[in-house]
Amino acid sequence: MRKLLLLGICISFLLPTVMQAQYMRSSYFMEGSSTRMLLNPAMQPKRGYVNLPIIGSLAAEVSSNSLGIQDVIDVFDSDGEFYNNDKFYSRLKGMNELNINLNTDVISFGFYRGKGFWSFNVGARVDVDATIPKTMFEYLRAIDTEDFTWGSSRTFNIQNEKLRLNSYIEVGAGYSRAINDRLTIGGKAKLLLGAGNLNLKINQLYISGKEAGLDSEFQLKSDAYLEASAKGLDLEEENGYITDLDYNNFGISGYGAGLDLGASYQVMKNLTFSAAILDLGFISWGKSSTQIAESNKDIAIDKDNYSESTDVLDFELYGLQKKENKSRTTSLSPTMVLGGEYGFLNNKLGVGLLSTTRFGQLKTYSELTLSANYRPNTLINATLSYSMLQGGETFGFAFKVGPLMLGTDYMFFGNNSKHVNAFIGLSIPLGRKKI
Repeated sequence: MRKLLLLGICISFLLPTVMQAQYMRSSYFMEGSSTRMLLNPAMQPKRGYVNLPIIGSLAAEVSSNSLGIQDVIDVFDSDGEFYNNDKFYSRLKGMNELNINLNTDVISFGFYRGKGFWSFNVGARVDVDATIPKTMFEYLRAIDTEDFTWGSSRTFNIQNEKLRLNSYIEVGAGYSRAINDRLTIGGKAKLLLGAGNLNLKINQLYISGKEAGLDSEFQLKSDAYLEASAKGLDLEEENGYITDLDYNNFGISGYGAGLDLGASYQVMKNLTFSAAILDLGFISWGKSSTQIAESNKDIAIDKDNYSESTDVLDFELYGLQKKENKSRTTSLSPTMVLGGEYGFLNNKLGVGLLSTTRFGQLKTYSELTLSANYRPNTLINATLSYSMLQGGETFGFAFKVGPLMLGTDYMFFGNNSKHVNAFIGLSIPLGRKKI
């Protein structure tokens, strides 16, 4: 059982070290940057571009309501048993949340054609939401000791552990156009090729009892559900129960579609409002690539049935059993974007306010960003930002010099920083500058 309980934690902690963040909020009002189109397809750059593969748009981000950078380091220093680290354990909250949005483009370019701007991209996307109760870590720490016994009425009650992971390849085509001097609209249609999806819900794992034997009294309640879709995925079994996930291949296991919509409106000469809705879409996963398991047990064990129930007391077994495979459809996690900026000194300086709300599968995440923007020309853009997010505030910055762009929405303030990211972009200008 310990393997399966650790599955959600390991995925949640390891992914931030190898993936890229999806949005760069500090770039939203940087007119010379193509990155802002990720937040609003109507926000046209000053000229066309070709992003270099990988380093053309590369970032890393991780956020948590309880764990900092040092905690992640402790995970790797503990040889896989990080839950036994007292310092790590003391930082945990009753319910620990982790959110990761990931993105990298292998191909990305855009250009002006007539009165419109076209953009195309091929990239990888990963969406992760996790909630992990502290009681689960308490249980793992207890059973991992050599002298562990159930003693007198030892009880563990783990509830509401959830993990949602969605990974897919995006092939997108975008178009934006100025309707008049004030209004610009844009949209992006996306073909989605599903690489993998996992939904793990542990509604309750209740274990209570004293040392197993002829006079023992033992109770196990297990209410959990697992559905996973990926090519080459298999659920390993022992005595009819799921003990692990085995993944030995990569391929496309689902198909879907997505849509981004955006608009920008100049209310007066120096004041502009904008809005967008991102990631409206779905992916349908095939039956042959989908594995489903479920557990709904309420077992009382005593001297009368102990000999027939020894498999339940094997704590490598979680109680999940395979169910009939079936096709399934999952939705993306939409994001709503609202922005406003006032420019002065011939629009070389500006003050902007940006609101982003991501409707995650497990929770909604909101953020408000205030920025000061400097853009003397198309070659040089710079932004300083201050963000108010759920659970705290943070500073950020971004600057663009020629083809190079660097920035962060969440500056690093020591090992206890709970929300950090970094971004690097490198692109080649394409075509003439927009007048």
